[in-house]
This record gives sequence, structure tokens and C-alpha cells, in this order.
Amino acid sequence: METACTPPNTSNYPINNIIPKPVSSEYQQGNFRLTEHTAIYFSAKNQNLENVAKYLSNLMKPATGFDFPYRVADENHTKGNIYLDLDANDKELGNEGYLLNINKNAVQISANNAEGLFRGIQSLRQLLPVEIELKIKQKIKWEIHVVSIRDFPHYAFRGAMLDVSRHFFQIEDVKRYIDLIALYKMNILHLHLSDDQGWRIEIKSWPNLTKHGGSTQVGGEGGGFYTQDNYREIVRYAQERFITIIPEIDIPGHTNAALASYAELNCDGIARELYTGMKVGFSTLCTDSALVYRFVDDVVRELSALTPGPYFHIGGDESHSTEMNDYINFINRVQDIVHSHGKIMIGWDEIANADIRRQSIVQYWAKDNNAKLGAKKGSKVIMSPSKHIYLDIQYDENTPIGLHWPGYTEVDDAYSWNPETLIPGIDDTQILGIEAPLWTETVKNMDDIEYLTFPRIPGVAEIGWSGNNNRHWDEYKIRLAQQGKRFEAMNINFYKSPKVNW
Repeated sequence: METACTPPNTSNYPINNIIPKPVSSEYQQGNFRLTEHTAIYFSAKNQNLENVAKYLSNLMKPATGFDFPYRVADENHTKGNIYLDLDANDKELGNEGYLLNINKNAVQISANNAEGLFRGIQSLRQLLPVEIELKIKQKIKWEIHVVSIRDFPHYAFRGAMLDVSRHFFQIEDVKRYIDLIALYKMNILHLHLSDDQGWRIEIKSWPNLTKHGGSTQVGGEGGGFYTQDNYREIVRYAQERFITIIPEIDIPGHTNAALASYAELNCDGIARELYTGMKVGFSTLCTDSALVYRFVDDVVRELSALTPGPYFHIGGDESHSTEMNDYINFINRVQDIVHSHGKIMIGWDEIANADIRRQSIVQYWAKDNNAKLGAKKGSKVIMSPSKHIYLDIQYDENTPIGLHWPGYTEVDDAYSWNPETLIPGIDDTQILGIEAPLWTETVKNMDDIEYLTFPRIPGVAEIGWSGNNNRHWDEYKIRLAQQGKRFEAMNINFYKSPKVNW
């Protein structure tokens, strides 16, 4: 029996390369082969199961050239097929865990629900030859080693954040980012939808937010925004991959795009000029204005109605132009607004200074004391330490894009930290999970996104999924090196770190 802590005795097993590392696995000799006769069967007439089967079929079709029809299973299990079922009957697996059993005759993925099956498919995908990621037919043998895997996540919250405000990104870019993080079993995409440089989501009751506030970005180029239908499309695409979208409207600071769009949001009644620089901390909503709270309520109401997930992120960071008493009163009132629309409030760690409720969530990025204060008040903490997993930070002084205000973050730095011990006084029971933010001051296109995200994001995903039980960089970097071939097959523009033997 091999466990997540013990590598196999032979490097021939591709299970060695799975990221995140499975909880346990058992090996035998032999292979299962996909053929033109292979079909995908699912256990019941269920829309979620059918969608998962369709996803798997579409994933494997291009490179193999096989049809992979999918249908409800009957009692006669024939050889050479893939079976998806919900009879795992294993409470420890939870919502996302799975059992993957591959023998010479069949592949079976079992889980407690469709979400677990989808996570299991990502492991199956990594066991297939990397050519499975190519979009044209490959003339190879599609063989998978015989193995049994039992796997489930350590943290319930495993996310990435994409800032679409400093630079705007089209729907297809966001979808590609969703697909990339889904491969590594991440389940959250946090979209930073507003900032000083741009407002990116249509709010029908305040249309000038996007008409004017969404018209530019860092550097002064044309900006852009998502209509509500665009946003629904992103949410739907993420749901099909069992990823929850968290919208962020950053308030009361980081609000210049809104302050430029509506003069009445400023205490002096004068609209601000559009801003295309990178400075922070200079803007604030007028926290004494009743109209400002009507504005916040309208924004939260419209965006909450578009977002099926439980969370709404209110930012709250770097509001240096807001007096602390005003800031605290503002966060308290906004918390009530978010709650009134059926959502759980998340905010950057500064919100811990307000009278936050136990169900509100503090996202740690900078100050240990804020995180500890939030935990003391009963809130869960999301770990996003800027010195470890801010994806916009340069790898070293020679990498061409990114920032370096907290230092540099090489691939081993992003992997070799422990959420349970990072902040003295915060233990694992107080941590909801982890999230890797990508701020986009220097990020202009999808190549830039990929370069800063890869190869760091697989390691972040492993911290979230596999926990901290015997994670070691020297072992992980071998598996990461093998992922390089997959990155190339997926046409990912990744940084070839000298720390890894690609």
C-alpha cells in the first residue's frame, strides 16, 4: 500500500505525478486501455451526472479520436468502459472526495455526489498520457496504470482570485482560467470586479458605473465590463466545473471608478477624474451619506441575485483615506446589507477591526494581528499570505512582470509554508481554507496571467487539498516537473523555474 506520504518504489507509475497528492493509493501491475469501443456510463438519470459524463467525454475526444458515448448504466457491466456512480457510501469523502479504481477491464469513479466525481476525473486525466490535452488526434496507446485511489480535501475552501479591474479580461480568458484551476481541484474563483481603475460589472440601477467607470484601466487603454448576461455565463461555466464564483466590490476605498461615475458618492459632491495609475489608498466613499448606503444596497442586491454561491466579498482593504471610526461604522452597516441579501460577508483582514459577526469571514493578506482579531471574534480565516501566494509577485528580480513589494516568491516559497503554523494563535480549526490572489497592475493578457500563475498554482492547490501531512518540496518538485509536459500540451505560458528540473 502506498500512501500520500510514501512515494512508489518505481518512477514508472504516473500516479507519482498527480497534483494535488491523493490521500492514499494502491498499485498493481497492468494497464487499462481506452479504445474506440469505450463508453462512459453513469449510475442514474441525473442532470449533474450526465453533465459530468459529458465533460469527461468532451475532454477525451479530441486527442483520442474516439466518440466516448455516455449513457445511464444497466446491470450488465461490460469490459473496457468507464463507470461513474454515487454509491461511494463513505462519509469521510464528504462532498468532494472520490474513489478511483482502475483495473485491466474498467475504470470506476465513485463518490457521494457529482462534485466528487468531477474531482476524481481530474486525477484520471492526470493518469492519462499528457497528449490527452491536445486538440488533434494522436496516434498513441491510451493506457492507464492499474491503481486504486481514495482521496478527499483537507480544506473546504480552495481558491484563486483574478483581478479584472486593473486590467480587464474577456469572458473567454476567465473561462480558460476556470479550466486551469479546475484541473487542480480548486473550487473557488474570486473575481475582483471594481477598483480605482475600473468598474467591471453592470449594475442596472447605476448604469454610469460601467459606461464611465468601466471605460479605462491601468495605463489608460480602453477598459471594458461584463453585462449581467456575461456574468451569468461565467457563473454557469464555473458551476459546470463545480467552482463557486465570489464577486468582490471593493469598498469604501479602492472606489475611484465609482467616485468618477457619480458625483454624489463623494462628500463634496464633485466627481473625481478617472484614474489609470497604480497608487492605492487615496479614495473613499462618503461614509456619512445615506445615498452611499442606498448605492451599496443596490449593488449588493443586483449582484447577489446573479450569484448562486453563498459569499459576497466587500474588499475593505487599504482604505487609508477613511477615518477608522467611519470605517468601522461603514463595515458594520455593509455587513447588515450583505446579510439582508442572503450572503456571507468576506473582507480583507482590515474588516476584523469592525464588529464582525461570527459567520463573516476574514481574508488574511497582510497583518497577523487582524487575522488573530478576526479569529478571536469567532470568524473563520482564509489564508492568502502576500509573501507566499500572491501570484502577481515576481519570482525573482529578473522576471519581466509582477510586483515585489513583499519580496520575491519563487515556486518553492509558494509551496513551502503551512497554514496551520503561519500565524501563532490561529489553528487549523479556525481556517476556512486558502486563496491565491492575482492582482493585475502589470498583467495585460492571458499569457501574463499564465506566466505568473504557473507553476505556482498547482502547489497552492496541493496545500489546500492535501493539507500538511508530510508535504515536502524535494518530493513535490519531482511531480511538478512532470506537470511541465502537461503545461506544454495545454499551451500554458509557464515560468520555467530553475528550482525545478523540467
